[in-house]
Amino acid sequence: MDFKEKMDKKLDSRKSMTDTTPLLDSTYLNQRHSYYRFNSFPISNSFAVEMTTNSLPRQLRSVFLGVDVGTGSARAGLFNEDGKLLGSASSPIQIWKDGDCVEQSSTDIWLAICTAVKTACALGSVSKEEVKGLGFAATCSLVAVDSEGEPVTVSWSGDTRRNIIVWMDHRAVKQAERINASNSPVLQYCGGGVSPEMEPPKLLWVKENLQESWSMAFRWMDLSDWLTYKATGDDTRSLCTTVCKWTYLGHAHMQQINEKDSGAMESCGWDDGFWEEIGLGDLVDGHHAKIGRSVAFPGHALGSGLTPHAAKELGLMAGTPVGTALIDAHAGGVGVMESVPASDSESIVDEDAISRRMVLVCGTSTCHMAVSRTKLFIPGVWGPFWSAMVPEYWLTEGGQSATGSLLDHIIENHVASPHLANRAASRRISIFDLLNEILESMKKDEDSPFIAALTSDMHILPDFHGNRSPIADPKSKGMISGLTLDTSEKQLALLYLATVQGIAYGTRHIVEHCNTNGHKIDTLLACGGLAKNRLFVQEHADIIGYPIILPRENESVLLGSAILGAVASKKYSTVRDAMKAMNAAGQVVHPSQDMKVKKYHDAKYSIFRDLYEQQQKHRLLMAEALS
Repeated sequence: MDFKEKMDKKLDSRKSMTDTTPLLDSTYLNQRHSYYRFNSFPISNSFAVEMTTNSLPRQLRSVFLGVDVGTGSARAGLFNEDGKLLGSASSPIQIWKDGDCVEQSSTDIWLAICTAVKTACALGSVSKEEVKGLGFAATCSLVAVDSEGEPVTVSWSGDTRRNIIVWMDHRAVKQAERINASNSPVLQYCGGGVSPEMEPPKLLWVKENLQESWSMAFRWMDLSDWLTYKATGDDTRSLCTTVCKWTYLGHAHMQQINEKDSGAMESCGWDDGFWEEIGLGDLVDGHHAKIGRSVAFPGHALGSGLTPHAAKELGLMAGTPVGTALIDAHAGGVGVMESVPASDSESIVDEDAISRRMVLVCGTSTCHMAVSRTKLFIPGVWGPFWSAMVPEYWLTEGGQSATGSLLDHIIENHVASPHLANRAASRRISIFDLLNEILESMKKDEDSPFIAALTSDMHILPDFHGNRSPIADPKSKGMISGLTLDTSEKQLALLYLATVQGIAYGTRHIVEHCNTNGHKIDTLLACGGLAKNRLFVQEHADIIGYPIILPRENESVLLGSAILGAVASKKYSTVRDAMKAMNAAGQVVHPSQDMKVKKYHDAKYSIFRDLYEQQQKHRLLMAEALS
């Protein structure tokens, strides 16, 4: 039995101990097999590994470990001082879905992290002594634990394992609406209103619906903060999580301290009046003990590093420095934002060149990250968030709640999908590669001037999980115009292409809206699993009209997490310094210069914008009819 088979057996054993209740349906369970998560080569049902090896003679190196907990898996990646990937591994995590409720287990996630870290170290031939720093990133999910650090259920089921409300959970739409009706001044720092994906609405939902859990919970934490707490015993929260998802006003620290001189700072940025007004005044008690007494810049070294217990579980050295965490998308921004071609970095001497870039972190959802020296208030777009990604810069954060998951949904619910998946598997390629080939063939067969023109009669509004930005309407629905009775593989290919285009038109809408409101974005950088899909990237470049820079390393979120470890270890004095040293550009994808392509996409974009206007009219008509 080889090493990989042994790891499969161990993981299957771990899953058998926890899989006693139904999990999320196969669409989500199999997301880790999608092209947007991994490169297109066969992977096992238990875990996937991506690795590069170092052929130099063995000597102790300075290696930095990044951990990323996404929606479907926990991953670990090891990087050298130049940001080159030495080895990586992933392990699936458990997820439950029941309508708008989506839940996970912190216990299961920690076990998956331990598996991924040990596997990555083994496959990368990295000893625990070589790991000089560790950083965590995770989805912006809400974790509940009691005074002993044990899970507190957030589920109607009462299952104590389910102590995490996942970021995509939309149970708290009504609570978000009530909070937004308060018109609290803090709301101007999250685009004018909170989303049901943020933490205050979820907390209010728990208080109103699960009184016993509310009473038992001793700490409410963002998942990435819980990971650093689990690893170090230090309850300090990140400016990233608290500012972006909890309405913490990070700029309260602007004049107080700078990144280089900072330590854990007393949390003076909570607006107590806001919490009291929305009915959560009890969270103010004990100097905000349940939601965070102290905060720190991303990368700040926490506690005394890894505790002996956590180090043993992870297979690392006790005392290994651990940096204050980031949300996963923000780690992607840190891992890619300085990935500009050498000629560009040499010619641009002003430090504010970074403010003309936007990072697209493309996975299950897509986040659109831009930074600026001055704060920009943009309706419908989250922020401005001070020091939430790059310390001492203001962050603007747009987003689309369903992109990779939407492509999975469209493909897997089509009658032609099983046969197409079998064909792709037999050729050892991804289903996305096969669909791209079908589109190339259709272009030739139909004598189409360019691939995008194949969807001239099909238009998609991709708001299948609401609109996060720039409309900020969680009730928005997906729309498809142009369906027929055709159920062939070619028709599925057209649906797939139209969905990719709809997602790209949504990004164009966000970019244009940001630039109208003060940004000067002219360059895009893309990372995440979807950025490995050449059609997805090219359609975005053509539709938005900007070049898209891809990073040298595919695993930008893991790199961003590892950068936090590098800063915590004092290898680099600031996050920005580490970004400049460890980010590197790969391919640059340029938009088409064919004016016919531009004219075509301008027309389809106009239809895209009109689809939402039509939906609003339909909504109003039906509301009047039922009134």
